[in-house]
Amino acid sequence: MAHLLGAEQVSLEFPTKKVFDGITIGVNDGDRIGIVGRNGDGKSTMLKLLDRRIQPDEGRVTVRNGLRIGLLDQADVLDHELTVGAAVVGDTPEYEWAGNPRIRDVIAGLLNDLDWNQTVGELSGGQRRRVALARLLVQDLDLVMLDEPTNHLDIEGVAWLAQHLKTRWSANTGGLIVVTHDRWFLDEVCNLTWELHDGIIEPFEGGYAAYILQRNERDRSAAASEARRQNLMRKELAWLRRGAPARTSKPKFRMDAAAELIANEPPPRDSVSLSKLATQRLGKDVIDVENLDYSVDGKQILKDVTWRLGPGDRIGLVGVNGAGKTTLLKLIQGTLSPTGGRIKLGKTVNIATLSQEVRELDEFHGERIFSLIAREKSFFVVDKKEVGVGQLVEQLGFTQAQLQTPIEDLSGGQRRRLQFLRLLFGEPNVLILDEPTNDLDTDILAAMEDLLDSWPGTLIVVSHDRYLLERVTDQQFALMGDGRLRHLPGGVDEYLRLRKHSLSTSTEPGVLATANASVTSGAGAAAVNTAVANTSAAQSASSPKLSGAALREAEKNMARIERALEKLAADEASLHQKMAAHDQSDYEGLAAMATLQAELNAKREALELEWLETSDQLG
Repeated sequence: MAHLLGAEQVSLEFPTKKVFDGITIGVNDGDRIGIVGRNGDGKSTMLKLLDRRIQPDEGRVTVRNGLRIGLLDQADVLDHELTVGAAVVGDTPEYEWAGNPRIRDVIAGLLNDLDWNQTVGELSGGQRRRVALARLLVQDLDLVMLDEPTNHLDIEGVAWLAQHLKTRWSANTGGLIVVTHDRWFLDEVCNLTWELHDGIIEPFEGGYAAYILQRNERDRSAAASEARRQNLMRKELAWLRRGAPARTSKPKFRMDAAAELIANEPPPRDSVSLSKLATQRLGKDVIDVENLDYSVDGKQILKDVTWRLGPGDRIGLVGVNGAGKTTLLKLIQGTLSPTGGRIKLGKTVNIATLSQEVRELDEFHGERIFSLIAREKSFFVVDKKEVGVGQLVEQLGFTQAQLQTPIEDLSGGQRRRLQFLRLLFGEPNVLILDEPTNDLDTDILAAMEDLLDSWPGTLIVVSHDRYLLERVTDQQFALMGDGRLRHLPGGVDEYLRLRKHSLSTSTEPGVLATANASVTSGAGAAAVNTAVANTSAAQSASSPKLSGAALREAEKNMARIERALEKLAADEASLHQKMAAHDQSDYEGLAAMATLQAELNAKREALELEWLETSDQLG
């Protein structure tokens, strides 16, 4: 296994903090490394150090001769005068880049909704971020380093990026280093994890799940490890162990200690108790959306949306950027008025929203965290128990020294944490989180999830973070391209299958269409002709719409399938609880349960396939 680069006894100190203290690390061919750590511990600085953009105070960074390295910064470094095409492929002849499968895959995956000839300065921040990512990925690189690459990508984009990075190099070649808070992405892509803390790096084998398991074992072996952090990790372990089989199969070491840890650990949420509390606080009616339509300038954003949310419901909402997710949330909050249909809120409903921009703190410019918190709340109630503000502040990562920080000096992650605290202080019974994971590290996300586990109200989460959605919500819905809302019994995986099917049967305008129109010769023209032929064939194969008795029969069949999927989900949840509580030394019993799990998986796959086919017939 060839060595790519390394750092030997590297130390780096800023005026107020020692970032690295004698770090020695190496990156080899085939390494796919995820870097985790608290905000401010030097993750982005580590990437710049390895790219030799900054020099260490002590030690050295060594790079293999001829190594081609690419780094995606968090900052926007594109020339705003360039067009999208020039920014991505430069002056490369059209027949060269259009005939390159990797470049076409990158453009289709990241830029298909953009105008090829639009200038970078006209794009939004998220669009410029995608252009910068595409510009990096079209290059032929030996080592790719990505700093928060999933920011501004929807769930579909994150899934595409993960698949691209997994297949970009052949086995045991190339290298990847990624800094991200997206834990699903870390688990999907990485085979090594570096935890950066207190000026050192600790390596772990495997992705995020393996890192959590090994880190918890490390903390258990230390007699003086913090009890609060231990409890968080135990709950995280229980979630990972009860989650999808693919997640628990990733770690490459024995699971005995982990199984012993969680054998007596209760489920993350006591759904029955929380539902009872939620009913007492909210009543039976929470949010009823009936036949909702919303249009802007003649463009229909939402169409015939019917959605009923009850007390204690935990809902995840997904969809591509621009599908109308934030619009739907604003309609529910009353900041927008529908053009058709109605929205009814229960009499006792008290909605609080964590917005994407967190502009709510701007009015407290000049004030310090401590004075703001002291004025607003001294305690609040969770599960009929008084919880002190100090306990919450500590749990969400604010030290006593940080409480004296002026609001205007807070980082993006700190502002988001503070605003989340302020929302809880108001004791809402409906909580809406719009992209809550932005700027937060994995430890803080785990703490936020722990708080939400004991929060009894109705929860709506809009996020591209699959791990968070699966962790804190029980049902997922999707806003599709036609403005309609769909229930996803199969979760995010079902949504991705629906999107893939939708894209395979329709031609969407965007950067590929614009670029393809300008390619008239050579290998590029052949590639375009092939793509058009494939699309036409897919369109001609699409099934016709049903009507009359056939339509009614299909609708009945759809309802039957959804009921069967819900019952199957309940059976699987019950089986997971039995597996977690079962004697881990009873191999025969565990094997029987594993066989039953495989049978349930096969039934679910068959039902989901039938659901997709019926959904296609219904249009």
